[in-house]
This record gives sequence, structure tokens and C-alpha cells, in this order.
Amino acid sequence: MAAGLIAIDWGTTSARAYRLDARGRILDEQSAPLGVQKVEPGEFPRALTALLGADVPERVPMIACGMIGSRQGWIEAPYRDCPADFDGFAAALTPVPGTRLWIVPGLVCRDADGVPDVMRGEETQILGALDDETWAQVAPRVVVLPGTHSKWALVSGRTIQAFATFMTGELYAVLCEHSILGRLATAGGRGDGAALERGARLSLRDAAALPHDLFSARTLALAGALAPEAVADYLSGLLLGAEVAAGRRWLERHAVMGGSVILVGEAALCERYRRALALAGIEAAMGAPDAAATGLWRIALHSGMVAR
Repeated sequence: MAAGLIAIDWGTTSARAYRLDARGRILDEQSAPLGVQKVEPGEFPRALTALLGADVPERVPMIACGMIGSRQGWIEAPYRDCPADFDGFAAALTPVPGTRLWIVPGLVCRDADGVPDVMRGEETQILGALDDETWAQVAPRVVVLPGTHSKWALVSGRTIQAFATFMTGELYAVLCEHSILGRLATAGGRGDGAALERGARLSLRDAAALPHDLFSARTLALAGALAPEAVADYLSGLLLGAEVAAGRRWLERHAVMGGSVILVGEAALCERYRRALALAGIEAAMGAPDAAATGLWRIALHSGMVAR
């Protein structure tokens, strides 16, 4: 079946290309370790050919999101201010000279103190995570994207209204690999749900103080109250609980109380978030799979790259 669009989620370490038909259905996909950190300047045309294969389609439009549009990528696609809707993203696509490839802009917002926050790639996942009926609702919805830099986004009326970033995944890696806490953890962790929930509960309590509570990963292990194979999960729970507590406060500042969230990302990581959210009384559901491909298709539709 002929392709109607090539959609590419092009990140820091890898790239994934989707071949979509004229109705936006995925015909096939392929990935390669060709993220922007692994491609030398000037070599992006070759990387695109390597990703798609030798027979790069001649007339099929192409659209990409992610770090490919950063200053370290092929060409910079300037950030667009939040709030932003489908038409706003479509109007701000950046063309790559000499190609049929267009790049989706990143998104920037500022908090009450004027401090900026940015995302690049996640905005497209958000645009593809919800079904059409949900997007049409005016009531605010919350989308959480777990990852190295987790994102909490507030959406309503087909618009991304605001978002906040939490460096939970990166902090976890730093603490496990470069701190005294990680020395007590044994390999084979990341599977103890009880330890994860124990850590999350500690961070969700009113008296939580993360810089202090983190040290309990060491003291509990030294006292024999936490098995070495559970240290990593306990530490993960502490960080997840702190993120959920901060995310809940962020939502309250935006007058969003209670409700549920939609999780978008790798299934195992989303399950860990679901458990931490449940301890905070927040229900969570999984968003649509292949959210990036769906988001890219929707932006392409609004831009006129493909026919409605």
C-alpha cells in the first residue's frame, strides 16, 4: 500500500520512522541508533537515507519531531510559545532546505516566576495521545510522560495550555551510578513493587524532605531493613513520590484538583508511575500507543501536507 506520509520521531540517541497510509494508519516502522548525538554535523542527509533505506520516497512528504530540531540537530526549529494548538504547530513547521522534510517546533512555557521550561518531541506525543473525542473536550486533562525528563502537561480545547518538567529519570541514574546510595544496590533490582511503594509513600507524606529522605536508602540497607536488591526500587519510589507530590502542587496552582492523568511512554515505566500516582489518590490510564506517529499525522493534516 502506498505511503501518504513518512513520520519520524528523531531523538537524542535513536530515530524511529513510520510509514503511514493516506488515512494515517501505520503501514510499517523502522528504527536505528541515529540520534542527534550520534550523527556528525553535515551527515544528517546520510542518516535519513540510512534510516529509511536506499529507496527514500520521492514524492511522499516527510515530517519529524524531537531533538532533530534542536541546535544540535539538522536545523533548528524555534520553540513556540505555550499555549499552542494543532494549527499553531502546523504554522510553525521548519523546512529542511533541499529536502521534503519539515520539522515540528519545540514548545516553551514560563511559570509564575517567569522561569522558562521547554520540551521537544513530547509535544507531538501529547498531540497524538488523546482520541478526537477527548481532544474536543473543554475540561482540562492531564498528560504525564515519564522519562529521563518527565513532563506533566495540561491540555484542553485541542490546546497544550502549560507543562512542567521533572528530572526524575536523570536524577535516578546519577544517584545509582555516581553516589554512595548506588553502592549498596545490587544488580537485578527494578522489580520490587513493595520497595517502590515504600519509597513513594515516604516522599508523599506532609513532612517529606527529599534531600534528607534519600539518605534513608543507605541507612535502611545498613540496618538490614532494606534488602540490597530492593535499594534501587526504593530509591526510584522516593523520586517518583517526590515528582507526584510536586506535580500535584503544580496542578493545584493551575486550579486542577483531583481527577486522573493519562500516561504516555514505555509500558513498564508507566506502570511504576501508575503505582506512585495511585498512592497519591490519582487514577491513571494509558494513552494511545504510537502517540508520536499519530501526533505527526495530525500536525501534517493541519498543515496541508496531506489531504483530509
